[in-house]
Amino acid sequence: MKLATIEFDGRRCVAAVTPDNDAVINLTAAAEQAGDAPALFADMIALLEAGAEGLARAAALARAASDTDHIPLSDIKLCAPVPCPRKLLLLAGNFLDHIKESHHVIAPQDKETPRVFMKPPSSTVIGPGDAIKIPPIARAIDWEGELAVVIGRRAKGVKRDDALDYVAGYTIMNDVSERQLKIWDRSESRPRDEWFDWLNGKWLDTFAPQGPWIVTTDDIPDPQALDISTYVNDERKQHSSTSQMIFPVPEIIEYISAMVTLDPGDLISTGTVAGVGAATGNFLKAGDRVNVTITDIGELHNTVINSDE
Repeated sequence: MKLATIEFDGRRCVAAVTPDNDAVINLTAAAEQAGDAPALFADMIALLEAGAEGLARAAALARAASDTDHIPLSDIKLCAPVPCPRKLLLLAGNFLDHIKESHHVIAPQDKETPRVFMKPPSSTVIGPGDAIKIPPIARAIDWEGELAVVIGRRAKGVKRDDALDYVAGYTIMNDVSERQLKIWDRSESRPRDEWFDWLNGKWLDTFAPQGPWIVTTDDIPDPQALDISTYVNDERKQHSSTSQMIFPVPEIIEYISAMVTLDPGDLISTGTVAGVGAATGNFLKAGDRVNVTITDIGELHNTVINSDE
């Protein structure tokens, strides 16, 4: 099943996507009409918090919908599937080819512990078709196509053998990054200063495009068997497989849940593959189009514009 957050008739709703990806079924409206626990479909987090019961009810409403209940995609706006997750966690250096292209020698530590960081969810997340904004401080804006895990159950201290039981589904993320962040001058940059520059360069507004929808785990039983590609202006820049992750999804969940309680609707973006702009010195500019595709999920497309802020 594919689940989306949409804007329709001036209202934000939860929807199921039809198998041909051409239309949606407004689950929020369908639940209201059925008088059937409409609070389950108040927003995506509410649906995910309802767990298996909520997903089963969503599937039942979608099956019961007639052709006249199908709303063409052209008549709605797709939003980020989880417009404001409570937590937005991401991995750095989870593919060996990306580590190598970043001019780093592979060290034992690269394969021993994941490197996890966060983005501010309320200001970085945007949806399909929304614009990635280049602010005045930007110097080198880069793309990073990634698979994102959507948590479906509260998870703390989860072991890897059980980790996929806590996943609701998967979506696409673009971990947009400013590679040469400089806001104020400083006399000298120490390694820790440069590390924070790298981290802060992940935090800029609109730097976490997400979508186009969530594909539930019944349709993606193995997250390590997906092809991922990123295109800039129709030129493929990245191409690999999630099978190449250093730390696969179950290990990532085990590691993070050892220190952080994961809640329904939290997102974990699992790291990017080789082919980022920093490897060649080519970066995004206003007017560019960025598409990230992952098999069995779909395509996340965004444009790039300049911003005065």
